[in-house]
Amino acid sequence: MAKACEICGKGSMTGSNVSHSNKKTKRKWKGNIQKLRAMVDGKPTRVKVCTQCIRSGKIERAF
Repeated sequence: MAKACEICGKGSMTGSNVSHSNKKTKRKWKGNIQKLRAMVDGKPTRVKVCTQCIRSGKIERAF
């Protein structure tokens, strides 16, 4: 199951943990993806959407 937004495509980002001695190890940042019911083609459907898309009103919630 991919952890990515179905609207904007936001997913995981990779980078490095950097210690005080400047040693680097790989790490991952995960997007804040929520499962919710939204209206898709006039029908309520469960979708995975990031919180920025929810807050900006890019989807229509189905209650």
